[in-house]
Formats: sequence, structure tokens, C-alpha cells
Amino acid sequence: MAEALDMKVEGLKELADKLRGMGPDLSRNALRAAVRAGASAVRAEAINMAPQDTGRLRRAIYLKHIREKSGAHQQTFYVSVRAGKRYRKRELDAYYWRFVEFGTAKMAARPFMRPAFEARKGDALEAIKARLAARIKTYERKGSKR
Repeated sequence: MAEALDMKVEGLKELADKLRGMGPDLSRNALRAAVRAGASAVRAEAINMAPQDTGRLRRAIYLKHIREKSGAHQQTFYVSVRAGKRYRKRELDAYYWRFVEFGTAKMAARPFMRPAFEARKGDALEAIKARLAARIKTYERKGSKR
């Protein structure tokens, strides 16, 4: 099983105070949009780095919001690969992605998920910061009109 990689941003007291001031619904939506922007950067790089033989592996890389692990002050997104029988459209089932990522006894590994995260984690953090700043600015502008 592939291991999950977490990225935690801490020590941003002023940001946390502003998010709390926005109310739970607005802060949750702003945070969700920001984390989605960061995860999208990682997904785009994973798609770029994935080997393209038939293109199925690249089409199978997805981004998903995980509601169960999210709340007003934390949002979780997975960037992963669709695999298994539950995908009815065969062109989206890339069950073999683990073999490509980690290799087998007969095949060398050609990793693309972890290197994508490592390559774009700085860009992801910048995307998160930019999206949050834009959302907070919009909230403050709307608040000043009231």
C-alpha cells in the first residue's frame, strides 16, 4: 500500500485569527479552495511525470476532497490513481500504477507520484497562500461594504 504524504503548515497565527473571524462556513470554503489549488499543482506534476505508454495512467490520476478528514480549520485532499474493479470505465482503471511507481522483481521502478510531490510542494504552498490571501481580501472587501 502506498504511504500518505502529509503537508502541514503551522505557525500562521494571524491567518488563523482571520479565518476564525470569517465564520466557520466562509473559513472552511476559503481553506478548501486554497488546499485544492495546492493539490492541483501536485496532480499536474504527477500527470507530467507519469510514463505515457497508452495514456491510461495519466488519465487515472485524480484529486479528491476527503470530507471525513476535513473541518472548519483543516481540509484534506488526496492525489492518487484510480485502480481496481470499482471503476466501470476500463480506460480509467490503472491498477498497475503501483508496479510502475515501486517496481517489481522483473521491472525497475519509475516513480512519478512521490517525485511530483517533492518537486511541487513549494509551488503547492505558494498556491495555497495566494488563494487564501485572495479569499481573505474578497471577504474583507465585502465586509467593508456592509
